[in-house]
Amino acid sequence: MGGACSRKQDQQDNEDDLHRRVSGRYFKSGSSKWLRTSFSRASTDISQGIGSCPSLMELCISRIREDINKYSTFSMLPRDISQQIFDDLVCSQCLSDYILEAFRDCALQDINLGEYPGFNDSWMDVISSQGSSLLSVDLSGSDVTDSGLINLKDCRNLQALNFNYCDQISDQGLKQISGLSNLTTISFRKNNLITDQGMRYLSGLTNLVKLDLERCPKIHGGLVHLEGLSKIESLNVNCCNCITDADMKAVSGLRSLKSLQIASSKVTDNGVTFLKALHKLTLLNMEGCRVTAACLESLSVLGALLYLNLSRCNLTNDGSDKFSKLQSLKVLNLGFNDISDAILVHLKGLTNLESLNLDSCRISDEGMINLAGLHRLKSLVLSDTGVGSGGLHHLSGLVNLESLNLSFTDVTDGGLRKLSGLSSLKSLNLDARQITDIGLAALTNLTGLTHLDLFGARITDSGTNYLRSFKNLRSLEICGGGLTDAGVRNIKDLTSLTLLSLSQNHHLTDKCLKSISGLTQLVSLNIANSRITRAGLQHLKPLKNLKSLTLESCKVTADDMKKLQSTDLPNLVSFRPE
Repeated sequence: MGGACSRKQDQQDNEDDLHRRVSGRYFKSGSSKWLRTSFSRASTDISQGIGSCPSLMELCISRIREDINKYSTFSMLPRDISQQIFDDLVCSQCLSDYILEAFRDCALQDINLGEYPGFNDSWMDVISSQGSSLLSVDLSGSDVTDSGLINLKDCRNLQALNFNYCDQISDQGLKQISGLSNLTTISFRKNNLITDQGMRYLSGLTNLVKLDLERCPKIHGGLVHLEGLSKIESLNVNCCNCITDADMKAVSGLRSLKSLQIASSKVTDNGVTFLKALHKLTLLNMEGCRVTAACLESLSVLGALLYLNLSRCNLTNDGSDKFSKLQSLKVLNLGFNDISDAILVHLKGLTNLESLNLDSCRISDEGMINLAGLHRLKSLVLSDTGVGSGGLHHLSGLVNLESLNLSFTDVTDGGLRKLSGLSSLKSLNLDARQITDIGLAALTNLTGLTHLDLFGARITDSGTNYLRSFKNLRSLEICGGGLTDAGVRNIKDLTSLTLLSLSQNHHLTDKCLKSISGLTQLVSLNIANSRITRAGLQHLKPLKNLKSLTLESCKVTADDMKKLQSTDLPNLVSFRPE
Protein backbone atom coordinates (compact mmCIF):
# COMPACT_ATOMS: atom_id res chain seq x y z
CA MET A 1 0.00 0.00 0.00
CA GLY A 2 1.07 3.56 -0.52
CA GLY A 3 3.03 3.13 -3.70
CA ALA A 4 6.69 2.83 -4.47
CA CYS A 5 7.54 6.31 -3.21
CA SER A 6 5.99 5.82 0.20
CA ARG A 7 7.62 4.71 3.40
CA LYS A 8 6.08 3.34 6.55
CA GLN A 9 5.84 5.99 9.24
CA ASP A 10 6.47 3.40 11.94
CA GLN A 11 10.11 3.53 10.87
CA GLN A 12 12.08 5.98 12.98
CA ASP A 13 13.02 9.17 11.17
CA ASN A 14 16.46 10.59 11.87
CA GLU A 15 15.04 14.07 12.32
CA ASP A 16 13.79 13.14 15.79
CA ASP A 17 17.35 13.26 17.06
CA LEU A 18 18.63 16.37 15.30
CA HIS A 19 19.01 18.30 18.53
CA ARG A 20 21.99 16.16 19.52
CA ARG A 21 24.86 14.23 18.05
CA VAL A 22 23.84 10.62 17.66
CA SER A 23 26.19 7.70 18.15
CA GLY A 24 25.69 4.32 16.61
CA ARG A 25 25.04 3.13 20.13
CA TYR A 26 21.87 5.19 20.31
CA PHE A 27 18.67 4.09 18.65
CA LYS A 28 14.97 4.12 19.38
CA SER A 29 12.67 1.14 19.45
CA GLY A 30 9.08 1.56 18.39
CA SER A 31 8.28 1.14 22.05
CA SER A 32 10.31 4.08 23.29
CA LYS A 33 8.92 6.19 20.48
CA TRP A 34 5.39 5.55 21.79
CA LEU A 35 5.92 7.61 24.91
CA ARG A 36 9.28 9.16 25.67
CA THR A 37 10.66 9.52 29.14
CA SER A 38 13.70 11.64 29.87
CA PHE A 39 16.70 11.28 32.13
CA SER A 40 17.74 14.20 34.28
CA ARG A 41 17.77 15.60 37.78
CA ALA A 42 16.14 18.78 36.54
CA SER A 43 17.56 19.19 33.07
CA THR A 44 18.43 22.71 32.01
CA ASP A 45 18.49 23.75 28.36
CA ILE A 46 21.78 25.50 27.90
CA SER A 47 21.28 26.20 24.21
CA GLN A 48 20.72 29.77 23.10
CA GLY A 49 17.54 30.75 21.36
CA ILE A 50 17.73 31.26 17.62
CA GLY A 51 18.18 34.90 16.81
CA SER A 52 18.24 36.03 20.44
CA CYS A 53 20.60 38.74 21.65
CA PRO A 54 23.41 37.23 23.80
CA SER A 55 23.51 38.28 27.43
CA LEU A 56 26.57 39.85 29.05
CA MET A 57 27.27 36.52 30.75
CA GLU A 58 27.12 34.68 27.42
CA LEU A 59 29.53 37.16 25.86
CA CYS A 60 31.94 36.73 28.78
CA ILE A 61 31.79 32.95 28.55
CA SER A 62 32.37 33.12 24.81
CA ARG A 63 35.50 35.20 25.43
CA ILE A 64 36.71 32.78 28.11
CA ARG A 65 36.26 29.91 25.67
CA GLU A 66 38.42 31.71 23.11
CA ASP A 67 41.23 32.06 25.67
CA ILE A 68 40.53 28.86 27.57
CA ASN A 69 44.12 27.62 27.56
CA LYS A 70 45.15 30.67 29.62
CA TYR A 71 43.24 29.51 32.70
CA SER A 72 44.61 26.90 35.08
CA THR A 73 41.66 26.90 37.50
CA PHE A 74 38.12 28.24 37.87
CA SER A 75 37.76 27.21 41.51
CA MET A 76 37.75 30.84 42.71
CA LEU A 77 34.62 31.66 40.68
CA PRO A 78 31.08 31.37 42.01
CA ARG A 79 29.69 27.93 41.27
CA ASP A 80 26.95 29.09 38.92
CA ILE A 81 29.49 30.83 36.70
CA SER A 82 31.93 27.91 36.55
CA GLN A 83 28.96 25.63 35.82
CA GLN A 84 27.97 27.80 32.85
CA ILE A 85 31.53 27.82 31.54
CA PHE A 86 31.73 24.05 31.86
CA ASP A 87 28.39 23.51 30.11
CA ASP A 88 29.41 25.81 27.28
CA LEU A 89 32.68 23.95 26.73
CA VAL A 90 30.85 20.64 26.63
CA CYS A 91 28.25 21.96 24.21
CA SER A 92 30.93 23.37 21.89
CA GLN A 93 33.05 20.19 22.14
CA CYS A 94 36.02 22.17 23.47
CA LEU A 95 36.67 20.16 26.62
CA SER A 96 39.96 18.25 26.83
CA ASP A 97 42.01 16.52 29.53
CA TYR A 98 44.01 19.70 30.15
CA ILE A 99 41.00 22.02 30.25
CA LEU A 100 39.03 19.65 32.46
CA GLU A 101 41.72 19.96 35.13
CA ALA A 102 40.82 23.65 35.51
CA PHE A 103 37.44 22.57 36.93
CA ARG A 104 38.90 20.60 39.83
CA ASP A 105 37.22 21.53 43.14
CA CYS A 106 34.72 23.89 41.46
CA ALA A 107 31.73 22.42 43.34
CA LEU A 108 29.88 21.77 40.08
CA GLN A 109 26.40 20.30 40.45
CA ASP A 110 25.84 18.74 37.02
CA ILE A 111 28.35 16.86 34.87
CA ASN A 112 26.62 16.05 31.60
CA LEU A 113 29.19 14.37 29.37
CA GLY A 114 27.03 11.86 27.56
CA GLU A 115 28.68 10.64 24.33
CA TYR A 116 31.57 13.05 24.82
CA PRO A 117 34.64 11.88 22.84
CA GLY A 118 37.60 10.68 24.88
CA PHE A 119 35.71 10.40 28.16
CA ASN A 120 37.21 7.56 30.24
CA ASP A 121 38.40 6.70 33.75
CA SER A 122 41.14 9.36 33.68
CA TRP A 123 38.47 12.07 33.88
CA MET A 124 36.73 10.61 36.92
CA ASP A 125 39.17 12.09 39.47
CA VAL A 126 38.28 15.67 38.50
CA ILE A 127 34.59 14.78 38.40
CA SER A 128 34.70 13.31 41.90
CA SER A 129 36.54 16.41 43.19
CA GLN A 130 33.19 18.24 43.05
CA GLY A 131 32.41 16.28 46.22
CA SER A 132 29.14 16.85 48.05
CA SER A 133 28.05 19.53 45.55
CA LEU A 134 27.72 17.00 42.71
CA LEU A 135 24.07 16.10 42.08
CA SER A 136 23.95 14.50 38.62
CA VAL A 137 26.42 12.75 36.31
CA ASP A 138 25.81 11.61 32.74
CA LEU A 139 28.52 9.18 31.57
CA SER A 140 26.44 7.61 28.78
CA GLY A 141 28.34 6.15 25.85
CA SER A 142 31.71 6.63 27.56
CA ASP A 143 34.61 4.23 28.14
CA VAL A 144 34.36 4.50 31.92
CA THR A 145 34.90 1.16 33.69
CA ASP A 146 34.10 -0.28 37.11
CA SER A 147 37.40 1.11 38.39
CA GLY A 148 36.42 4.63 37.39
CA LEU A 149 33.23 4.49 39.43
CA ILE A 150 35.21 4.05 42.65
CA ASN A 151 35.88 7.80 42.48
CA LEU A 152 32.21 8.59 43.04
CA LYS A 153 32.03 7.04 46.51
CA ASP A 154 32.52 10.40 48.27
CA CYS A 155 29.92 12.24 46.18
CA ARG A 156 27.28 11.43 48.77
CA ASN A 157 24.64 13.84 47.52
CA LEU A 158 24.41 12.39 44.00
CA GLN A 159 20.82 12.15 42.88
CA ALA A 160 21.03 11.04 39.23
CA LEU A 161 23.41 8.74 37.33
CA ASN A 162 23.25 7.89 33.64
CA PHE A 163 25.38 4.93 32.48
CA ASN A 164 23.49 4.20 29.24
CA TYR A 165 25.57 2.28 26.68
CA CYS A 166 28.58 2.06 29.00
CA ASP A 167 29.59 -1.44 27.95
CA GLN A 168 32.55 -1.74 30.33
CA ILE A 169 30.53 -1.41 33.55
CA SER A 170 29.53 -4.67 35.24
CA ASP A 171 28.10 -5.88 38.53
CA GLN A 172 31.22 -4.55 40.24
CA GLY A 173 30.30 -1.08 39.02
CA LEU A 174 26.95 -1.39 40.75
CA LYS A 175 28.81 -2.34 43.91
CA GLN A 176 30.84 0.90 43.72
CA ILE A 177 27.70 3.06 43.75
CA SER A 178 25.74 0.99 46.28
CA GLY A 179 26.53 3.44 49.09
CA LEU A 180 25.09 6.49 47.33
CA SER A 181 21.85 6.42 49.27
CA ASN A 182 20.57 9.77 47.97
CA LEU A 183 20.28 8.47 44.40
CA THR A 184 16.79 8.92 42.99
CA THR A 185 17.47 8.14 39.30
CA ILE A 186 19.69 5.50 37.68
CA SER A 187 19.81 4.51 34.00
CA PHE A 188 21.81 1.55 32.67
CA ARG A 189 20.37 1.05 29.19
CA LYS A 190 21.84 -1.63 26.91
CA ASN A 191 24.31 -3.19 29.31
CA ASN A 192 25.34 -6.78 28.66
CA LEU A 193 27.40 -7.20 31.83
CA ILE A 194 24.91 -6.40 34.59
CA THR A 195 23.26 -9.56 35.93
CA ASP A 196 20.61 -10.51 38.44
CA GLN A 197 23.36 -10.99 41.03
CA GLY A 198 24.65 -7.46 40.54
CA MET A 199 21.22 -6.00 41.13
CA ARG A 200 21.44 -6.91 44.81
CA TYR A 201 23.69 -3.84 45.17
CA LEU A 202 20.66 -1.66 44.40
CA SER A 203 18.73 -2.92 47.40
CA GLY A 204 20.19 -0.27 49.71
CA LEU A 205 19.26 2.68 47.50
CA THR A 206 16.11 3.39 49.46
CA ASN A 207 15.46 6.79 47.84
CA LEU A 208 15.42 5.39 44.31
CA VAL A 209 12.44 6.72 42.33
CA LYS A 210 13.37 5.92 38.72
CA LEU A 211 15.26 2.88 37.39
CA ASP A 212 15.94 2.28 33.69
CA LEU A 213 17.36 -1.11 32.65
CA GLU A 214 16.16 -1.17 29.03
CA ARG A 215 17.95 -3.75 26.84
CA CYS A 216 19.81 -5.42 29.71
CA PRO A 217 19.63 -9.13 28.73
CA LYS A 218 20.89 -10.78 31.93
CA ILE A 219 18.73 -9.37 34.72
CA HIS A 220 16.10 -12.15 34.94
CA GLY A 221 15.50 -12.85 38.60
CA GLY A 222 17.17 -9.61 39.67
CA LEU A 223 14.02 -7.56 40.20
CA VAL A 224 13.47 -9.38 43.48
CA HIS A 225 16.20 -7.15 44.95
CA LEU A 226 13.98 -4.11 44.41
CA GLU A 227 11.21 -5.28 46.71
CA GLY A 228 12.27 -3.07 49.62
CA LEU A 229 12.55 0.09 47.52
CA SER A 230 9.21 1.56 48.45
CA LYS A 231 9.74 4.88 46.65
CA ILE A 232 10.21 3.51 43.13
CA GLU A 233 7.71 5.16 40.78
CA SER A 234 9.20 4.31 37.37
CA LEU A 235 10.70 1.02 36.14
CA ASN A 236 11.79 0.43 32.55
CA VAL A 237 12.82 -3.07 31.43
CA ASN A 238 11.77 -2.64 27.79
CA CYS A 239 13.41 -5.06 25.35
CA CYS A 240 14.74 -7.30 28.12
CA ASN A 241 13.86 -10.63 26.54
CA CYS A 242 14.90 -12.37 29.77
CA ILE A 243 12.04 -10.86 31.79
CA THR A 244 9.25 -13.37 32.45
CA ASP A 245 6.08 -13.75 34.49
CA ALA A 246 8.17 -14.64 37.55
CA ASP A 247 9.77 -11.19 37.45
CA MET A 248 6.33 -9.60 37.54
CA LYS A 249 5.71 -11.30 40.87
CA ALA A 250 8.67 -9.34 42.27
CA VAL A 251 7.33 -6.12 40.72
CA SER A 252 3.95 -6.60 42.41
CA GLY A 253 5.44 -5.40 45.70
CA LEU A 254 6.43 -1.99 44.32
CA ARG A 255 3.21 -0.32 45.45
CA SER A 256 4.39 3.22 44.59
CA LEU A 257 4.97 2.30 40.96
CA LYS A 258 3.35 4.72 38.53
CA SER A 259 5.16 3.80 35.30
CA LEU A 260 6.04 0.26 34.18
CA GLN A 261 7.58 -0.52 30.80
CA ILE A 262 7.99 -4.21 29.93
CA ALA A 263 7.78 -4.05 26.13
CA SER A 264 9.29 -6.93 24.11
CA SER A 265 9.64 -9.16 27.17
CA LYS A 266 8.31 -12.68 27.77
CA VAL A 267 5.52 -11.52 30.05
CA THR A 268 2.16 -13.23 29.37
CA ASP A 269 -1.38 -12.88 30.67
CA ASN A 270 -0.34 -14.83 33.77
CA GLY A 271 2.35 -12.28 34.55
CA VAL A 272 -0.09 -9.40 34.21
CA THR A 273 -2.20 -10.85 37.04
CA PHE A 274 0.60 -9.85 39.44
CA LEU A 275 0.11 -6.20 38.50
CA LYS A 276 -3.36 -5.94 40.02
CA ALA A 277 -1.85 -4.67 43.27
CA LEU A 278 -0.25 -1.65 41.58
CA HIS A 279 -3.13 0.75 42.19
CA LYS A 280 -1.02 3.86 41.52
CA LEU A 281 0.02 2.67 38.05
CA THR A 282 -0.75 5.30 35.41
CA LEU A 283 1.45 4.05 32.54
CA LEU A 284 1.88 0.48 31.28
CA ASN A 285 3.82 -0.36 28.15
CA MET A 286 3.47 -3.98 27.00
CA GLU A 287 4.25 -3.56 23.32
CA GLY A 288 5.34 -6.84 21.75
CA CYS A 289 4.48 -8.95 24.81
CA ARG A 290 2.73 -12.32 24.48
CA VAL A 291 -0.50 -11.09 26.00
CA THR A 292 -4.07 -11.38 24.78
CA ALA A 293 -7.27 -9.55 25.63
CA ALA A 294 -7.52 -11.83 28.67
CA CYS A 295 -5.05 -9.54 30.45
CA LEU A 296 -7.66 -6.77 30.40
CA GLU A 297 -9.45 -8.47 33.29
CA SER A 298 -6.43 -7.78 35.50
CA LEU A 299 -5.93 -4.27 34.16
CA SER A 300 -9.55 -3.29 34.71
CA VAL A 301 -8.95 -2.95 38.48
CA LEU A 302 -6.24 -0.34 37.91
CA GLY A 303 -8.39 2.76 38.22
CA ALA A 304 -5.44 5.16 37.84
CA LEU A 305 -4.29 3.71 34.48
CA LEU A 306 -4.06 6.48 31.89
CA TYR A 307 -1.55 5.22 29.30
CA LEU A 308 -1.68 1.70 27.85
CA ASN A 309 0.40 0.32 24.99
CA LEU A 310 -0.68 -3.06 23.61
CA SER A 311 0.85 -2.62 20.18
CA ARG A 312 2.23 -5.74 18.44
CA CYS A 313 0.69 -8.14 20.96
CA ASN A 314 -1.52 -11.16 20.29
CA LEU A 315 -4.80 -9.28 20.49
CA THR A 316 -7.83 -10.45 18.55
CA ASN A 317 -11.48 -9.52 18.81
CA ASP A 318 -11.99 -12.30 21.37
CA GLY A 319 -12.33 -10.80 24.82
CA SER A 320 -12.18 -7.24 23.53
CA ASP A 321 -15.38 -6.38 25.41
CA LYS A 322 -13.19 -5.90 28.49
CA PHE A 323 -11.80 -2.68 27.00
CA SER A 324 -15.02 -0.97 28.06
CA LYS A 325 -13.91 -1.25 31.70
CA LEU A 326 -10.81 0.93 31.18
CA GLN A 327 -12.75 4.15 31.65
CA SER A 328 -9.82 6.32 32.76
CA LEU A 329 -7.60 5.73 29.74
CA LYS A 330 -6.23 8.79 27.95
CA VAL A 331 -3.75 7.06 25.64
CA LEU A 332 -4.34 3.66 23.99
CA ASN A 333 -2.07 2.03 21.41
CA LEU A 334 -3.50 -1.05 19.68
CA GLY A 335 -1.42 -0.87 16.52
CA PHE A 336 -0.31 -3.98 14.60
CA ASN A 337 -2.84 -6.37 16.13
CA ASP A 338 -5.28 -8.74 14.43
CA ILE A 339 -8.32 -6.74 15.46
CA SER A 340 -11.18 -5.34 13.38
CA ASP A 341 -14.19 -3.02 13.60
CA ALA A 342 -15.72 -5.26 16.27
CA ILE A 343 -13.27 -3.94 18.86
CA LEU A 344 -14.26 -0.33 18.25
CA VAL A 345 -17.72 -0.99 19.66
CA HIS A 346 -16.06 -1.48 23.06
CA LEU A 347 -13.96 1.68 22.76
CA LYS A 348 -16.78 4.12 22.10
CA GLY A 349 -17.44 4.47 25.84
CA LEU A 350 -13.84 5.49 26.60
CA THR A 351 -14.71 9.15 26.43
CA ASN A 352 -11.54 10.26 28.22
CA LEU A 353 -9.35 9.04 25.35
CA GLU A 354 -7.04 11.72 23.95
CA SER A 355 -4.85 9.44 21.80
CA LEU A 356 -5.79 6.28 19.88
CA ASN A 357 -3.47 4.26 17.62
CA LEU A 358 -5.00 1.66 15.27
CA ASP A 359 -2.06 1.38 12.88
CA SER A 360 -2.28 -1.67 10.57
CA CYS A 361 -5.46 -3.04 12.14
CA ARG A 362 -8.41 -4.37 10.10
CA ILE A 363 -10.44 -1.20 10.56
CA SER A 364 -12.90 -0.06 7.88
CA ASP A 365 -15.36 2.78 7.28
CA GLU A 366 -18.13 0.86 9.06
CA GLY A 367 -16.28 0.88 12.36
CA MET A 368 -15.53 4.59 12.33
CA ILE A 369 -18.97 5.51 13.67
CA ASN A 370 -17.82 4.24 17.07
CA LEU A 371 -15.16 6.96 17.24
CA ALA A 372 -17.58 9.81 16.60
CA GLY A 373 -18.29 10.33 20.29
CA LEU A 374 -14.66 10.49 21.44
CA HIS A 375 -14.71 14.28 21.56
CA ARG A 376 -11.52 14.58 23.62
CA LEU A 377 -9.37 12.85 21.00
CA LYS A 378 -6.30 14.87 20.10
CA SER A 379 -4.36 12.19 18.22
CA LEU A 380 -5.69 9.45 15.93
CA VAL A 381 -3.59 7.00 13.89
CA LEU A 382 -5.43 5.10 11.14
CA SER A 383 -2.44 4.36 8.92
CA ASP A 384 -2.46 1.18 6.86
CA THR A 385 -6.10 0.42 7.66
CA GLY A 386 -9.06 -0.06 5.33
CA VAL A 387 -10.50 3.36 6.17
CA GLY A 388 -11.53 5.36 3.13
CA SER A 389 -13.30 8.58 2.32
CA GLY A 390 -16.64 7.21 3.49
CA GLY A 391 -15.48 6.91 7.08
CA LEU A 392 -14.04 10.39 7.43
CA HIS A 393 -17.38 12.12 7.99
CA HIS A 394 -17.50 10.41 11.41
CA LEU A 395 -14.42 12.44 12.35
CA SER A 396 -15.92 15.81 11.49
CA GLY A 397 -17.14 16.33 15.06
CA LEU A 398 -13.76 15.68 16.69
CA VAL A 399 -13.04 19.37 17.06
CA ASN A 400 -10.11 18.83 19.47
CA LEU A 401 -8.19 16.61 17.04
CA GLU A 402 -4.65 17.91 16.62
CA SER A 403 -2.91 14.98 14.89
CA LEU A 404 -4.32 12.64 12.24
CA ASN A 405 -2.42 9.92 10.38
CA LEU A 406 -4.10 8.62 7.21
CA SER A 407 -1.03 7.22 5.48
CA PHE A 408 -1.53 4.06 3.40
CA THR A 409 -5.33 4.28 3.71
CA ASP A 410 -7.95 4.32 0.96
CA VAL A 411 -8.80 7.98 1.55
CA THR A 412 -9.13 9.96 -1.70
CA ASP A 413 -9.16 13.63 -2.63
CA GLY A 414 -12.94 13.79 -2.27
CA GLY A 415 -12.83 12.54 1.30
CA LEU A 416 -10.43 15.24 2.44
CA ARG A 417 -13.17 17.86 2.18
CA LYS A 418 -14.70 16.24 5.30
CA LEU A 419 -11.65 17.30 7.29
CA SER A 420 -11.93 20.98 6.45
CA GLY A 421 -13.74 21.79 9.70
CA LEU A 422 -11.07 20.32 12.00
CA SER A 423 -9.65 23.72 12.87
CA SER A 424 -7.49 22.38 15.74
CA LEU A 425 -5.53 20.07 13.43
CA LYS A 426 -1.79 20.68 13.58
CA SER A 427 -0.32 17.47 12.16
CA LEU A 428 -1.68 15.63 9.11
CA ASN A 429 -0.14 12.60 7.41
CA LEU A 430 -1.40 11.91 3.88
CA ASP A 431 1.35 9.61 2.62
CA ALA A 432 -0.79 7.91 -0.05
CA ARG A 433 -0.43 7.78 -3.82
CA GLN A 434 -4.09 8.54 -4.54
CA ILE A 435 -3.86 11.99 -2.93
CA THR A 436 -3.29 14.74 -5.53
CA ASP A 437 -3.34 18.51 -5.90
CA ILE A 438 -7.14 18.43 -5.72
CA GLY A 439 -7.04 16.95 -2.23
CA LEU A 440 -4.53 19.53 -1.06
CA ALA A 441 -6.86 22.29 -2.28
CA ALA A 442 -9.58 20.93 0.01
CA LEU A 443 -7.41 21.48 3.08
CA THR A 444 -6.63 25.19 2.78
CA ASN A 445 -8.95 25.99 5.72
CA LEU A 446 -6.56 24.14 8.04
CA THR A 447 -4.38 27.19 8.58
CA GLY A 448 -3.12 25.94 11.94
CA LEU A 449 -1.18 23.02 10.43
CA THR A 450 2.42 22.81 11.60
CA HIS A 451 3.29 19.35 10.20
CA LEU A 452 2.17 18.12 6.78
CA ASP A 453 3.32 14.79 5.36
CA LEU A 454 2.60 14.31 1.65
CA PHE A 455 5.53 11.95 1.17
CA GLY A 456 4.06 9.69 -1.53
CA ALA A 457 1.17 11.90 -2.62
CA ARG A 458 1.12 12.97 -6.28
CA ILE A 459 1.64 16.68 -5.71
CA THR A 460 2.75 18.79 -8.68
CA ASP A 461 3.95 22.37 -9.10
CA SER A 462 0.33 23.47 -9.44
CA GLY A 463 -0.57 21.94 -6.09
CA THR A 464 2.18 23.79 -4.25
CA ASN A 465 0.21 27.01 -4.71
CA TYR A 466 -2.12 25.79 -1.96
CA LEU A 467 0.78 25.53 0.49
CA ARG A 468 0.67 29.30 0.87
CA SER A 469 -2.31 28.81 3.18
CA PHE A 470 -0.15 27.01 5.72
CA LYS A 471 2.03 29.83 7.02
CA ASN A 472 2.68 28.02 10.31
CA LEU A 473 4.20 24.87 8.81
CA ARG A 474 7.31 23.65 10.61
CA SER A 475 7.74 20.38 8.72
CA LEU A 476 6.81 19.48 5.17
CA GLU A 477 7.42 16.35 3.10
CA ILE A 478 6.60 16.11 -0.60
CA CYS A 479 8.44 13.21 -2.21
CA GLY A 480 6.12 11.92 -4.92
CA GLY A 481 8.35 12.95 -7.83
CA GLY A 482 6.07 15.60 -9.32
CA LEU A 483 7.92 18.80 -8.35
CA THR A 484 10.21 21.00 -10.40
CA ASP A 485 12.13 24.14 -9.43
CA ALA A 486 9.00 26.21 -10.20
CA GLY A 487 7.03 24.38 -7.51
CA VAL A 488 9.70 24.93 -4.88
CA ARG A 489 9.33 28.69 -5.39
CA ASN A 490 5.91 28.41 -3.73
CA ILE A 491 7.58 27.00 -0.61
CA LYS A 492 10.00 29.88 -0.10
CA ASP A 493 7.50 31.92 1.95
CA LEU A 494 7.01 29.15 4.55
CA THR A 495 9.63 30.76 6.76
CA SER A 496 8.73 28.76 9.90
CA LEU A 497 9.90 25.48 8.34
CA THR A 498 12.51 23.58 10.33
CA LEU A 499 12.21 20.29 8.40
CA LEU A 500 11.84 20.03 4.64
CA SER A 501 12.00 16.81 2.62
CA LEU A 502 11.77 16.99 -1.18
CA SER A 503 13.60 13.74 -1.92
CA GLN A 504 12.78 11.68 -5.02
CA ASN A 505 11.75 14.72 -7.02
CA HIS A 506 14.11 13.91 -9.85
CA HIS A 507 13.56 17.15 -11.79
CA LEU A 508 14.87 19.47 -9.06
CA THR A 509 18.08 21.32 -9.92
CA ASP A 510 20.40 23.80 -8.24
CA LYS A 511 17.83 26.52 -8.92
CA CYS A 512 15.53 25.13 -6.24
CA LEU A 513 18.23 25.71 -3.62
CA LYS A 514 18.09 29.42 -4.32
CA SER A 515 14.40 29.38 -3.31
CA ILE A 516 15.21 27.38 -0.20
CA SER A 517 18.05 29.71 0.83
CA GLY A 518 15.61 32.06 2.57
CA LEU A 519 14.29 29.36 4.91
CA THR A 520 16.81 30.21 7.59
CA GLN A 521 15.05 28.27 10.37
CA LEU A 522 15.69 24.95 8.61
CA VAL A 523 17.32 22.29 10.79
CA SER A 524 16.84 19.34 8.41
CA LEU A 525 16.86 19.34 4.60
CA ASN A 526 16.50 16.32 2.32
CA ILE A 527 16.72 16.69 -1.48
CA ALA A 528 18.08 13.24 -2.26
CA ASN A 529 17.63 11.67 -5.71
CA SER A 530 17.61 15.00 -7.52
CA ARG A 531 19.90 16.88 -9.93
CA ILE A 532 21.64 18.95 -7.27
CA THR A 533 25.36 19.57 -7.92
CA ARG A 534 28.24 21.02 -5.94
CA ALA A 535 27.67 24.37 -7.68
CA GLY A 536 24.29 24.70 -5.97
CA LEU A 537 25.68 24.28 -2.47
CA GLN A 538 26.54 27.97 -2.34
CA HIS A 539 22.82 28.73 -1.91
CA LEU A 540 22.76 26.78 1.37
CA LYS A 541 25.27 29.05 3.11
CA PRO A 542 22.59 31.24 4.78
CA LEU A 543 21.08 28.16 6.50
CA LYS A 544 23.17 28.54 9.67
CA ASN A 545 20.81 26.39 11.78
CA LEU A 546 21.06 23.39 9.45
CA LYS A 547 22.09 20.22 11.29
CA SER A 548 21.09 17.51 8.81
CA LEU A 549 21.55 17.58 5.03
CA THR A 550 20.76 14.62 2.75
CA LEU A 551 21.83 14.70 -0.89
CA GLU A 552 22.10 11.01 -1.72
CA SER A 553 22.23 10.17 -5.44
CA CYS A 554 23.14 13.79 -6.29
CA LYS A 555 26.30 15.10 -7.94
CA VAL A 556 27.80 16.10 -4.61
CA THR A 557 30.69 14.39 -2.82
CA ALA A 558 31.50 13.96 0.85
CA ASP A 559 34.39 16.39 0.45
CA ASP A 560 32.03 19.02 -0.99
CA MET A 561 29.79 18.74 2.04
CA LYS A 562 32.64 18.70 4.54
CA LYS A 563 33.94 21.92 3.00
CA LEU A 564 30.49 23.49 3.28
CA GLN A 565 30.34 22.41 6.91
CA SER A 566 33.77 23.78 7.80
CA THR A 567 33.36 27.14 6.11
CA ASP A 568 29.68 28.04 6.36
CA LEU A 569 27.52 25.53 8.26
CA PRO A 570 29.26 24.78 11.58
CA ASN A 571 26.13 23.21 13.12
CA LEU A 572 25.90 20.52 10.45
CA VAL A 573 26.38 17.19 12.24
CA SER A 574 24.71 14.79 9.82
CA PHE A 575 25.12 14.79 6.07
CA ARG A 576 24.83 12.19 3.36
CA PRO A 577 26.32 12.82 -0.08
CA GLU A 578 25.95 10.60 -3.16
